[in-house]
Amino acid sequence: MSAPAIILERPQRWDAAFDPALTEADVDRLLATAPFNAMQPLAFPKRTPLREILRNDAKLHRFRRGEIIVRQGDYGSSAFLILNGATRVVLKPDLPPALLGRHAPVRKGLFRTLAQFWNGRRPPESFARSRLQASAGLGARVADQETRVFLQDLPRVLNAHRTEQMTAGDFFGEIAALSRMPRTSTIFADSDTAELLEIRWQGLRDLMKYDDALRRHINRIYRERALASYLRATPLFRHLDKERLDRVAEAVEFATFGDYDWSGDYKRLAQAGAVRPEKEPGIVVEGDYPNGVVLLRAGFARVSQKTGGGERTLNYIGAGQIFGLREIAHNWREKNRPVNFQFSLRAIGYTHLLIVPTRVMEEIVLPSLPARELPPLWPAAELSAEEPPPELARREQVGAEILEFLTENRFFNGTASMVIDLDRCTRCDDCVRACAATHDNNPRFLRHGPSAGGIMIANACMHCADPVCMIGCPTGAIHRESFAGQVVINPITCIGCKSCANNCPYDAIRMVEIRDQSGELMVDQEMRPITKATKCDLCVENHGGPACERSCPHGALTRMNLNQLDELSRWLGK
Repeated sequence: MSAPAIILERPQRWDAAFDPALTEADVDRLLATAPFNAMQPLAFPKRTPLREILRNDAKLHRFRRGEIIVRQGDYGSSAFLILNGATRVVLKPDLPPALLGRHAPVRKGLFRTLAQFWNGRRPPESFARSRLQASAGLGARVADQETRVFLQDLPRVLNAHRTEQMTAGDFFGEIAALSRMPRTSTIFADSDTAELLEIRWQGLRDLMKYDDALRRHINRIYRERALASYLRATPLFRHLDKERLDRVAEAVEFATFGDYDWSGDYKRLAQAGAVRPEKEPGIVVEGDYPNGVVLLRAGFARVSQKTGGGERTLNYIGAGQIFGLREIAHNWREKNRPVNFQFSLRAIGYTHLLIVPTRVMEEIVLPSLPARELPPLWPAAELSAEEPPPELARREQVGAEILEFLTENRFFNGTASMVIDLDRCTRCDDCVRACAATHDNNPRFLRHGPSAGGIMIANACMHCADPVCMIGCPTGAIHRESFAGQVVINPITCIGCKSCANNCPYDAIRMVEIRDQSGELMVDQEMRPITKATKCDLCVENHGGPACERSCPHGALTRMNLNQLDELSRWLGK
């Protein structure tokens, strides 16, 4: 007799309020403040009323002058509304990395490279005290149980950088919140009475959905500040002149899908059994009329095809990729033989889309493309094995088991995932020893992780395309560095808050108690051990690439972008 099923209550969006300290009086005050006082409560459905959106998806903050609110390059999932006081945005030049809590990595010279051979005698997780000295331009204070970083010499910053003040009623951060792209500017408080309302993206999405004025306002800002430059950088539109590109931008529709954060919440949902492919929101349904080309601006989506009573995964696509172009191009050229969407597209986690309507594609975009750049026509008969579409071909090359494994665990997010061929790996641990030697006897990954189809994805930082570990870091310690966009941690400004470790869906970040070079534990004023977040930095300061990969004597380990199935297929075929 089989064991009884374990019944769990499915997690709901409002199980945990964004700001548990927000009172009903606070909500009343917000409802009397613009723009919420102009919103129509009856326009919101009963399951997501306006009051509950503010009660559960908003958080009040109070900042003192000079405290950093958001940093350029940070990833965020929320927008801000200034309620009182003022803030200031840094326009140019950008603030130096040290004033943002970061450090600029420097490639190792000959001496530091040779020193790796004798640094293995150091105690693990040890640091020279001089390496943990913070920048003279930064200070930190604790306010409302949060660590706030502030600029100590504010007059010098204002003299050296062009800035602009924002006051009560101004919105900022909405583009980064909805598109899950890096913050474009650094913003700090410009008064000691700055009060801001932070709205997480789920609440912002619902406010836009049911309030036309807010939606028009944010869409206008999005089109003015971000959309045109994004379209210009997309190969599909590179043949368009400014006039035609502006017409395309004006017609683009925005959409977001997904009901939970791609972060620590994902791990909670996965453990509760709430993450299942059939529950993923449908963006496009196989057999529907092709009403537009879908451009993924952020997030990931699953490409699938009906088979029997269900669907089989054919591929997954991420930011910068396009869906539906072949069908629309086919119908434009073969008006007497139209086809519908041949595959379904489902959002995996949070997905932000741009949709270019079919009419715009046919009138403006497709006529500008050279014939050699148009996708092939769909065959008149049923697809044959001799001419499978790219989605089917990739599935066959990688294998159904591995493809489902990568999709189920969201490993396609990794741009430098550690993939190990278990048939070739002899468990010699040369890769771990090389990692430790490169990092002064501080190994930065575990040769352990989930496996399927003869491969294992190790618990090493994958330097994700969507690095949710960077969301919520109070000091900017975890960030993308300037060489190739690797995600790194600055030990100087890491305060051991565990925010990044809790957010990482892959258990690739660990908290360690640090020591000095003699092996003594470092402690704070209350004699508690000081902890820091640690993870793989992809040997960013080394010449020649990751030491783990270069040290494997059997070619069993590689670092690769798992969003490129062709690359994985070639490696598996060796």
